[in-house]
Amino acid sequence: MTTDSPLPAPRARRPFLRGCAIVALVFAAFFLLIGLVSRMDDWSLTSGDKVAVLPVTGLIADSEATIEQLKKFAKDDSVKAIVLRINSPGGGVGPSQEIYEEVKKLQGKKIVVASMGALAASGGYYIACAAQKIYANPGTITGSIGVIMSFISVKDLIGKIGVKGMVVKSGSFKDIGSPVRDMKPEEQKLLKEVVDNVHLQFVDAVAEGRKMDKKKVMKIADGRIFSGEQARELGLVDALGNLEDAVAEAGKMAKIEGEPRVVSPPKKKISIMELLKEEAKSIIGDKLTEYRIRLDYLAQ
Repeated sequence: MTTDSPLPAPRARRPFLRGCAIVALVFAAFFLLIGLVSRMDDWSLTSGDKVAVLPVTGLIADSEATIEQLKKFAKDDSVKAIVLRINSPGGGVGPSQEIYEEVKKLQGKKIVVASMGALAASGGYYIACAAQKIYANPGTITGSIGVIMSFISVKDLIGKIGVKGMVVKSGSFKDIGSPVRDMKPEEQKLLKEVVDNVHLQFVDAVAEGRKMDKKKVMKIADGRIFSGEQARELGLVDALGNLEDAVAEAGKMAKIEGEPRVVSPPKKKISIMELLKEEAKSIIGDKLTEYRIRLDYLAQ
């Protein structure tokens, strides 16, 4: 008489489990290597004298990221000089002024040189004025020292389709700039006074940063643009040269021996959700901008 006994576990499973463990270890090592490589830029900031290149590109709509990076470079003792690489038509008055003021705080702590690319106008030039030295290419478009406030009127259009705009307001100027009615002379006068005041702030920043007579700045602060060569002749920039020339000069000013080591901010890793959020914010922001008053240091 025979009795049934439990069968031993198949030996084939053991190599399979070992294979799974090896694959898991390989993946873990791979992701660890990715993490180490991604931190190499941060580690490179910890030794040796360096020149940091900080890009300021596109429309200046927000100052947070630029200011955050300026503060990081300011705290890093190995970064002896900062080159602001500006490729911008300008942007909002507030963000431009905030970056300008943050650059000014570096005076006496770090050497700051501005390097203009193809375009460094209006708010882009405003920021450059806080640097100790400004480089431009001969054909760089710069200048545009001025302020603009734009409005749109759809009064005639909505009248044709039978739509009427109505508003309840607490004061006579509360709906100033409304697109559904004509602007009153007293409203135009009030807005012109605001624009003129902010324009004088721009002129003061240029006169202070470039050590120029305010009257001399006023003569050319009518929104006109200049080539880099013209700007040098007017005293708006110091020298003609490319980014490499600006980096070399920043190294000399910081008394770095030999060719300076160049570092730049690490690229920010953005998740898909963050991209979707930023896109949504951009769309909503663009729509809201159409219906609110806004001052810009912006080349048109």
